[in-house]
Amino acid sequence: MPSFQLPPFSNYPPDSSRRQFLRAAGAAGLWAGLSRLAPAYAQTPHAGHSAAAAPASAPGNPTVVDLAIDKMDFRIGDRVGRAVTVNGSLPAPLLRFRQGQEVELRVTNRLKERASIHWHGLLLPAEMDGVPGISFKGIDPGETFVYRFPLKQYGTYWYHSHSGAQEQLGLYGPFIIDPAEAEPFTYAGDHVVILSDWTFSDPMRLLAKLKKQSNFSNLQQRTLGDFFDNVSAEGFKRTWADRTEWGKMRMDPSDIADLTATHFQYLLNGRPAAAPWSGIFRPGERVRLRFINAAATTHFDVRIPGLTMTVVQADGQHVQPVEVEEFRMGVAETYDVLVEPTEDRAYALFAETTDRSGFALGTLAPRAGLMAQIPERRNRPLRTMADMGMGDMAMGEPAMGKMEMGKANAKPMDMKGMSPAEHAAMMGAKPAASSSGAMAGMNHGAPATPSAPPPASPPPSSAAGAGGHAGMAGMSSPKPPGGHEGMAGMSRGSDMKDMSGMSRGQGGMGAMKNPFGPGNSMMAMSPMSRTHEPGTGLGADGRRVLVYRDLVALDARPMPEPGREIVMNVTGNMERFIWGFDGKKFSEAEPVRLRFGERVRLTFVNHTMMEHPLHLHGMFMELENGADGLAPLKHTVNLKPGEKMSVLVTADALGDWAFHCHLFYHMEAGMFRVFNVA
Repeated sequence: MPSFQLPPFSNYPPDSSRRQFLRAAGAAGLWAGLSRLAPAYAQTPHAGHSAAAAPASAPGNPTVVDLAIDKMDFRIGDRVGRAVTVNGSLPAPLLRFRQGQEVELRVTNRLKERASIHWHGLLLPAEMDGVPGISFKGIDPGETFVYRFPLKQYGTYWYHSHSGAQEQLGLYGPFIIDPAEAEPFTYAGDHVVILSDWTFSDPMRLLAKLKKQSNFSNLQQRTLGDFFDNVSAEGFKRTWADRTEWGKMRMDPSDIADLTATHFQYLLNGRPAAAPWSGIFRPGERVRLRFINAAATTHFDVRIPGLTMTVVQADGQHVQPVEVEEFRMGVAETYDVLVEPTEDRAYALFAETTDRSGFALGTLAPRAGLMAQIPERRNRPLRTMADMGMGDMAMGEPAMGKMEMGKANAKPMDMKGMSPAEHAAMMGAKPAASSSGAMAGMNHGAPATPSAPPPASPPPSSAAGAGGHAGMAGMSSPKPPGGHEGMAGMSRGSDMKDMSGMSRGQGGMGAMKNPFGPGNSMMAMSPMSRTHEPGTGLGADGRRVLVYRDLVALDARPMPEPGREIVMNVTGNMERFIWGFDGKKFSEAEPVRLRFGERVRLTFVNHTMMEHPLHLHGMFMELENGADGLAPLKHTVNLKPGEKMSVLVTADALGDWAFHCHLFYHMEAGMFRVFNVA
């Protein structure tokens, strides 16, 4: 059985630059004493190693590990909170096994409430998946539950609670499965880098506040000073029109994250930026970094200034190596990268939040005691037309460009950064005071008027099958992804004359009405694939950023065509903080029913202005990103605002499986479904 004895805490030896930093950090109340809670891989400095894989266990003789869930004090600076821990550590201990092993994980709950552990991304029997109310009842106080399953795969994964807010409060840890065969790359050092967000507040109280005022944590909203800056740069008329249109929609272009550094500390291996974790390397040797985003609700943009990163795994599965300088991590995603530091200096592992309100920090150094310089912070980004589901119109695609007010083969019009007012003017809409002004129908404040009922479910003879849940109340389609037909938007090359006639109070845009009711307050007019885009706030500074289209599986595998398509509309009402699929919360929805062995295409249409990391339990999703025959396998796909994305799934795992947005507060607010495979 692996040992989880915690080695003694080790601080950096003092040096002048570090003393200066700690003096400043201490003034901010951020210095942390984390010795009792740090597992071995999170100790600093951490030497790292290219450890041999654990030996395979004999058939019928599983490797046994005992894990205990409890609560302990967790201190950052002069603040103390209560953390949910595993074996007395935060993050939880590293679990490392070998592909082909059978494991027996005996989890004892020492809390006063029900607990659970879900093995994120692992292929296992449904009753071992660890989701209370779906695959088992949960682990009652004082009870021990035995998880037992074979390890069918290799790669970097993680585990976390699926009960209440225990994940947000510290119950998360890495789960590594070494491959049975040699990997297609070599390395000398091996470090786990697990990112998270920590709050001293009661997470359920934060959720209640989000329901009352969804932007209460955002202290980066545009100010009067910003208004005058924009007037100086762009003129009064343009600035006033822009502010008026955003005001009519009751939306904020600075609304990037639900919760920000106002309420969070960002941790790397359980440590805040003022007391960063440090991994040791030898100059000239290749180092493997296993990045895991275990945050409850925070996306991170990761870079190591001075080093190029070669991505070799995504969500635990090998991909063809791709060199990047930065990548975005949706919540619950994992990326393994190789770096080759040659200089005798410290490098910063810098994970900046997407709203730029904060960051997690670590150091990669040739020896203990070196401190990396904190990289320059970037300004917070703003949402644009592309994030509103304007599709072709926002992205300057040929369908839009060739029109240019009726002129064929004209230069494409790039509207990606265009404001609502500019778009209204281009389309011939009246000034902002008009009730039919541009995008006035996208109202996050008033309930959407369900003037048109949702389409009826197809008859049993349809491709969806009797009782099948397929997107809009059972809608299914054999059409391939990538088109823009149907309710999700306008077809490529369609007449755009109605775009300026947007009706107010319908929750929709153009001639479309909102079929989803009060659970949705915005309709993406022309959603499209955005797998070629780095994401809001990335790509403008010249860095090479990883995009989903870069992910190509290392080995080809059979990819039969799906028998049907299930459209799942990702919906929300930001002001009411209601999130769901097809306008319904989990409590209002039926399961998505799949036949065992069938192959389906899931098409996600994001009608919101937020990113949503969508996670399917028990089965991999094959991301349709243009890599024909080499689609990457993902357990979590990060759906951009206004995006249309398709994945292929083979229903090869019997039972009930959770499918949800991995933003904790969105999941709790209703963005959750059950996939039933029978």
